[in-house]
Amino acid sequence: MHHSAVLLSIPGLRSQDLASMPRLSALASGNGASVPLTPSFPCVTWPVQASLLTGVGPEQHGVIANGLYHRESGDVEMWTAWNECVQSPQIWDRLHEHDESLTSAAWFPLLSKGCAADYFCIPAPHHNEDGTESMWCHTKPEDLYPELMESLGHFPLMHFWGPLANIKSTDWIVDSAVVMAQKFQPRFSALYLQHLDYAAQKFGPNSEQAQTAIGELDTAIGRLIDGYIDAGLDDVLWLAASEYVITEVNDVCYPNRVLREAECLAIREDESGGEVLVPSESVAWVMVDHQFAHVFVRDSADIERVAEMFRQHSLIERVLVGAERGEVGLDHPRSGEIVLIAKPHAWFAYYWWMDDDRAPAFARTVDIHNKPGYDPVEMFIDMSSRQTPLDATLVRGSHGYPATDASRQGVLVSSDASTLNHASPSGLRDVDVAGIVLENFGVTGE
Repeated sequence: MHHSAVLLSIPGLRSQDLASMPRLSALASGNGASVPLTPSFPCVTWPVQASLLTGVGPEQHGVIANGLYHRESGDVEMWTAWNECVQSPQIWDRLHEHDESLTSAAWFPLLSKGCAADYFCIPAPHHNEDGTESMWCHTKPEDLYPELMESLGHFPLMHFWGPLANIKSTDWIVDSAVVMAQKFQPRFSALYLQHLDYAAQKFGPNSEQAQTAIGELDTAIGRLIDGYIDAGLDDVLWLAASEYVITEVNDVCYPNRVLREAECLAIREDESGGEVLVPSESVAWVMVDHQFAHVFVRDSADIERVAEMFRQHSLIERVLVGAERGEVGLDHPRSGEIVLIAKPHAWFAYYWWMDDDRAPAFARTVDIHNKPGYDPVEMFIDMSSRQTPLDATLVRGSHGYPATDASRQGVLVSSDASTLNHASPSGLRDVDVAGIVLENFGVTGE
């Protein structure tokens, strides 16, 4: 058993990338090892992070996408949910239950706000009355962010997502985690290192830019390892887990436009004359998320009619209705009545307007909260006009499709090969990772 454990949650990490990552691959040499890692469906950020931290899939933990639709209120919540939306115990809960002295740190997992970890840090900008934002991070303890700010400056949110996304945000996460480790010496740390997400989606997973990002991330990981050692945490089980693999795409599907043509969407005008979707008044609408989507149908009598609209679409591979959602682990009350899966080379865009002149005002901005679906085109914003283009064909990489073959498997790196003894010839699943961490601390069973 190691005194401490660190879990790195890394989107886009592939086994072949280790050849260009000397610091990360060094963990797998000597006493370490690596095995293929298969993400649970849907292979997107929130659900996979929840699976890594709970050891169960979406049907149990309830995180069914990168957003939630609250049917009762009609509200769509994208990227803002608190940790209470996770319906299963997480690693820090299990550690506390076993031994209160087993402290944990949650450093930027996206659903960690308000979690029971002893220490955490997550972006939480203050929204001002004039519509602007002031940068801040929600931390535990509360006075930790001002302390981090003194030595590191504000967390560079503009480099965490959008057209300016780059290694600076990951560097801040790493450097602040080292400060936290020196101060608190947590027994377990979970860090989200998101850097490989950007170039692979924007330029393609095999692009020169994506290769550069791999080297940049490895340098940051090396600094993290050295920082933990300098903090006195030298007996550490290091685990680096792929969240998912990004693959090339060359086509895009607009499921809300399918419903718009069938007169299923309720639309209102915004102040600029743009068309805004009203989910609660729509016969059906689609919350898109990379290569899968939830279709919410207001009246059960319309479910089959709506499903039939998508069954013959050339860019949609599967249309799962009701109990059929269980075939991919999404038979949960939060799921849409219908789940769509795109063809492997395609992804889903949220657009519902038929004329770009009628797009809502937020469509041309970086606005991850008002858009009822993920919008990677925000990475392509025209800096001269400060507007997001309305051309979804720009995107070159995506994820979310079921990891049913080796090309969509990620990798799990462990600094202790014995922790991977339970791996089958095909490797491990993301739901196995929590058990590896817990076993290191003597926590077994349910």
